[in-house]
Amino acid sequence: MPRLDDARIDELVVKAWEARLNAYAPYSQFHVGSALIAADGRIFTGANVENASLGLSMCAERVALGSAVSAGVRSFAAIAIAGSGPDGVTPCGACRQALSEFNADLIVLRCRPDGTYGRLSLADLVPSAFTGRGIGDERKTPVLSGV
Repeated sequence: MPRLDDARIDELVVKAWEARLNAYAPYSQFHVGSALIAADGRIFTGANVENASLGLSMCAERVALGSAVSAGVRSFAAIAIAGSGPDGVTPCGACRQALSEFNADLIVLRCRPDGTYGRLSLADLVPSAFTGRGIGDERKTPVLSGV
């Protein structure tokens, strides 16, 4: 896991605010950016992408997660989420579930507009996350032949 000292956390927070600038939120005007740091130290960012069919909208956290997973990453240390709420924003239920699939103890940084942030763990937000373990999912990678 990367060392999450103050400088590294500050970098993550800045990247979340930068990502927020790319949000596409013409319906809600609620712009959110996120920065997810992988166990290997790489940072993946995301911004929310709304759609007129609201159910097709994507949250910033899941955009960053999708980018990281597409790059082959499966282990994460922390996520910073930047939004305009006075106390910062936390991941929605769908994002909490998606993130808990990879690290139920993920550090969540709630970035506030005044430049400060709050820190909690995903386990605080999802105390008994459904992970798929115990339903036959043993995290085995199937062997594909002829591919």
